Amino acid sequence: MPGMPGGHETVAVASTLLPVTPVLGGVVAALLLGAVVVAALAHLGHGRATFVAGLRAAVQLLAVSAVITQVVDHGWATLLFLLVMCTVATTTASGRVTGSPWRPWIAVPILVGTVPVLALLLATRLVPFDGLVVIPVAGSQLGGALTATVLAGRRALEELAVRRGEVEAALALGFAPRDARLEICRAAGAGALIPALDQTRTVGLVTLPGAFVGMLLGGASPVDAGAVQLFVLIALLATETVAIAVILELIARGHVARPETNSVAHQAR
Repeated sequence: MPGMPGGHETVAVASTLLPVTPVLGGVVAALLLGAVVVAALAHLGHGRATFVAGLRAAVQLLAVSAVITQVVDHGWATLLFLLVMCTVATTTASGRVTGSPWRPWIAVPILVGTVPVLALLLATRLVPFDGLVVIPVAGSQLGGALTATVLAGRRALEELAVRRGEVEAALALGFAPRDARLEICRAAGAGALIPALDQTRTVGLVTLPGAFVGMLLGGASPVDAGAVQLFVLIALLATETVAIAVILELIARGHVARPETNSVAHQAR
């Protein structure tokens, strides 16, 4: 994309922002250990998960760094890499939302939120079909759709479980099953959009995203850096909004449910 740093400029920016030295490794390890200790002492229940997530992130980033240089030069390899990304996003969201390692319906909000945005960017040639550009842009959108799907899905299903009696009362009053569930879970699930809204509203005032700062340090004009960051934020906002709307609709129709809510879904049909 225009104005983005590349080549030697990118290396210079990276070395200026965060030099890769043994000290960096030590600081990363200390931060991860600190997060694990705090999670354990505060009884947050995610101490082990925090440690595993940190280790996985290190291994995965090293692996992707080795693979991506071979992938970006081939169109078919880029598409295959995107398919792997979608599969991992679906598996992760499925486990978080339903407790099952694979629920195909979970792929729907992630893809419906992401694919139209990518298609629009490619069709208008704002993003060229170049693996080095498409993969990080797709990753950003998939990550946003994944987060929104998980947050909205979990909250919606939790609300349905807690307010099961209200769903049954609505059914007894003649509400359609979809409408009864949606009336209960919509407000809870919609709260998943708040992080994206706050991030967009406070950009430049509270947060200075890495892409924005990196482009400025790489020599891009403030206008170019701001335009690219605005595109990223608005695209994410659109992606997450669609993902939330779709996952709530799937839950309302009984396509996505946890074992404890299956009895309610079965009764409502």
